[in-house]
Amino acid sequence: MKKIVTSWLWAALLFFAVSQAQPETNGRPQGETAPAGMSFLQALALGVVEGLTEYLPVSSTGHLLLAQKAMGISGGEDPSGESRLLKEASDAYAVCIQGGAILAVLVLYRNRVRLMAKGLLGKSPQGLRLVFRLALAFFPAAVIGVLFEGPIKRHLFGPWPVVTAWFAGGVIILWFSGKSQGAFGKTRRELEDLEWSGALTIGLIQCLAMWPGVSRSLATILGGLVAGLSLGAAVEFSFLLGMLTLGAATIYDGLTHGSLMARFFEPVSMATGFGAAFFSAVLAVRWMVTYLQRHGLHIFGYYRIALSLAVSILLALGFI
Repeated sequence: MKKIVTSWLWAALLFFAVSQAQPETNGRPQGETAPAGMSFLQALALGVVEGLTEYLPVSSTGHLLLAQKAMGISGGEDPSGESRLLKEASDAYAVCIQGGAILAVLVLYRNRVRLMAKGLLGKSPQGLRLVFRLALAFFPAAVIGVLFEGPIKRHLFGPWPVVTAWFAGGVIILWFSGKSQGAFGKTRRELEDLEWSGALTIGLIQCLAMWPGVSRSLATILGGLVAGLSLGAAVEFSFLLGMLTLGAATIYDGLTHGSLMARFFEPVSMATGFGAAFFSAVLAVRWMVTYLQRHGLHIFGYYRIALSLAVSILLALGFI
């Protein structure tokens, strides 16, 4: 607990330290009016925020979008020109920086990943079964994400949709935890016992996380519990499913917006954010697994509600 609190404090200090920083302009011609890109320290702060929040049920995308807006690297309200392009680049970076967190799960769960690799090679029926379950859970988000990517980014990638989702998710956590008090970890099903119908249920519920602020981790963990998994199994399945979902989103945005991100953001800054996301995600995942085994999800519900109210006040007063 001490380590994760210390990391959050460092993230807060980094955020305040760079909120007024002036990022580089990537060598645009003199006289060209364009919004600034992203500085080294801003990238570092965003990487820490991403890593600490990606696998916690608090929405990393929501935290990143608000952090980008507060640091002035999310573009402006102008629907055209450079401001619009910077917003597209910032939204894509909020997705692509997840690569560091994906790598963290690959390292921490390498034995499970190795088992799945053996399954694909025909050497482990158990590993192949898990691969099929993950693919089935991934399918709904893949389809809906491709079909509705444009409307989602136009209408939901903003501060007010995020705080609304934060508050609603917090209420759902507290309601679900209260209703199921004492049941987590006492269900009969572990990860190896997940049926195809349960995997599909998790995949459908995961689609709710396309609304920034909902949290993919929250949706998949609750989906796992609804499917009858123990809390530990639901969390692990959420981590593994994240490799597919986040990996696909990262590759897609990287291919479609890579040149745009390179236009506004320095390669060193982007690499710094990736590395910071990896190391902070390792810390967050280790803490989360230990914490949930002892305490459950309640703390995340209270955190989401408090954060949504605090950010709403800051937005209403014009501080963000």
